[in-house]
Amino acid sequence: MTATALEREVFGARFSNPVLLAAGTAGMGQEVARVIDLDALGGLVTKSVSVEPRAGNPAPRVAEMRGAMLNSVGLANPGLEVFQREVLPWLAQHAGRARVLVSVVGRTVEDFVAVVRALAGEAVVTAFELNVSCPNVKAGGVEFGADEAVLADLVRRARDVSDRAVVVKLSPVLPDHARMATRAAEAGADGFTAVNTLPALLYDDGAVKPRLGNGTGGLSGPPLLPIGVRVTRIVSKATGKPVIGTGGICSGRDALQYLAAGASLVGVGTAALADPRAPERIVRELAGLLAGRSS
Repeated sequence: MTATALEREVFGARFSNPVLLAAGTAGMGQEVARVIDLDALGGLVTKSVSVEPRAGNPAPRVAEMRGAMLNSVGLANPGLEVFQREVLPWLAQHAGRARVLVSVVGRTVEDFVAVVRALAGEAVVTAFELNVSCPNVKAGGVEFGADEAVLADLVRRARDVSDRAVVVKLSPVLPDHARMATRAAEAGADGFTAVNTLPALLYDDGAVKPRLGNGTGGLSGPPLLPIGVRVTRIVSKATGKPVIGTGGICSGRDALQYLAAGASLVGVGTAALADPRAPERIVRELAGLLAGRSS
């Protein structure tokens, strides 16, 4: 199969293939550049960027379990100023063909809008992924993505300050994904990421102490695959918008599950933490599978 057959036109941009590095699993790209060829991938989603620097949650931040992982990093990042001054120039120089999507996070709607506005003119940015699974401090801690009115307001205001694509990252535990996605699409969302991690908790063996320093965390890895595939299908059918299928992808066959459900792109996360070269392997496996289908 030729490289052209893997290409995708999504969010007004050409992706050389549908495989992305998911947010939070490859830092800002710099951390994996000596291990993986970024241009072998369709693109990457950066670690979430907030207005202010964030130190993140207390250690331990990661806990392994059979076939999965819990994490509670706490959205640690250097903040908007450092990201714009140091990270974006590096990405502009080294990303090459790989498309860059910037994950955005905030404590208020205004925080999200401030990040999008500040980065709206950066040529290297293809899209903004709004991490709406974090708590809205002005709404008493309710997640942005769990409140229809707040989500619509956030999307609308982000849309107003940038001509780049606005992508909403959905939680797997929403009671009605179709309804929330439709509301976001009506407000101007160009697409969705399905899904974020699943809220979870584990204790140390023989002790009443959580394995993560923050207590609860997000479950990722293979158990998330059928959940993400289901949500991808629901959101794709409900909105007709592009979906980045994310959760549990460890092979080309896993990626194909998301594409079959209607995803335009796929995000590889936990598998890349276990093996940083896994995304390149998944591209090759997916190419072989699609070639077999077309032969």
